Amino acid sequence: MIYQGPTAKPGPLLRAVARALLRAVVTGTADPPPPAPRRGQVRVPWPRGLRGVTLDLVRLGDAFVAFVAFAGGVAYMEGPAAAARWPHDEAYLVIMSAAFSLPLVLRDRWPLAAWRWALLVVPAGSAVIGGFLGPPYTPGAAIACLLVAYSVGVRCDGAVAAGVWLVSCLAAVAVDAGTVVPAVTGITVAVLFGHNVRARRLATGRLAEEERRAEGALAERAALAERARIARELHDVVAHHMSVIAIQAEATPLRAAGDAGLLAEGLAEIRALSLKTLAEMRQVVGVLRGAEGADTAPQPGLHQIDELVATASRAGVTLRVSGSGELGDLPGTVGLTAYRIVQESLSNAMRHGSGPDVTAELVRDGAELRIRVVNGLPADFATTPGGVAGKRPGHGLAGMRERAAMLGGTFRAGPVGAEFVVTATLPIGGDAG
Repeated sequence: MIYQGPTAKPGPLLRAVARALLRAVVTGTADPPPPAPRRGQVRVPWPRGLRGVTLDLVRLGDAFVAFVAFAGGVAYMEGPAAAARWPHDEAYLVIMSAAFSLPLVLRDRWPLAAWRWALLVVPAGSAVIGGFLGPPYTPGAAIACLLVAYSVGVRCDGAVAAGVWLVSCLAAVAVDAGTVVPAVTGITVAVLFGHNVRARRLATGRLAEEERRAEGALAERAALAERARIARELHDVVAHHMSVIAIQAEATPLRAAGDAGLLAEGLAEIRALSLKTLAEMRQVVGVLRGAEGADTAPQPGLHQIDELVATASRAGVTLRVSGSGELGDLPGTVGLTAYRIVQESLSNAMRHGSGPDVTAELVRDGAELRIRVVNGLPADFATTPGGVAGKRPGHGLAGMRERAAMLGGTFRAGPVGAEFVVTATLPIGGDAG
């Protein structure tokens, strides 16, 4: 037995060519026409009954070119040279010229259908006419083939366009081998030019999509930053006052011990603090809703530290504040940040600390403000990410850290021996006052 070797199989290139031909002739599809803003559609002030009607300049142009090709084809085939060589029927010439021009009308909406029509009609009609007239054939047929090839390059992917190019070149050879060079050159230029337009259009679309995504990401980041700002402000306002309210609500009945006067006094303090909390919340929301985030309402600062001391005292906590350096002319943002850090540190001490004493030290040293707040640690404190054992970490420390970082400062918080120490350093800009 003679060994004949492995059975020959078509290579990847041959399979790719076969798929391209199949898609071009049978299964391929074209992209839809570009949206109106890219097509030159215009709205015309029609009479009332026709309002809303738009003119598509691309299709109007195609219709005009098709009419010119049709009229030119009829005139060409009825010319003296053609009439002397071909005893034609005028109706046949009109039908053939119309068939040659029809792809120009179809190419914008259905470019592949227009090309398939031209593939059937132009070679067949040209062969019949060419048998009497010889090349070159009708100008309308040449114009239609080139414009349809361009449209296929613009609206079809590379595989379909390659199949269209190959089939068109084979058809040109079949029609007349003598004109194959100019025919193939024209088809190649038309398809490549259309494919280049398509590539540029796709690249522009991708760039526009990336820009839209970037804008969306920026808007999302801005929204997240705004939500973080709102959460930080509301946390600073609500957490402190609610801690004081909770402590007073628990301590008031014990202090009153059946004394209706002391009980009424304690409840009045709780009510006053609740109203103050609501007022500050409204103020914060009003500021955050202000135009472009402008702070139109007065913001707390270090001049209100005495109020923190008084509030803490009513809750049974002694807050001792010491300061050095000129603290009265700090920039508004620095004063607000310092106040919020002391306020949040006091709230944490009231919720989690041990003992009634909290000390806060504020030192202005040159171009920076140093803050240090100290309170005792509870007995069940554990050096875990949550801070207090069994407690879920809150947002207070993160909010203080963010506030300091926004000003270019530093923030640290953690246990030092038997104490919990919060330290922050805030740079002081030149906009004091």
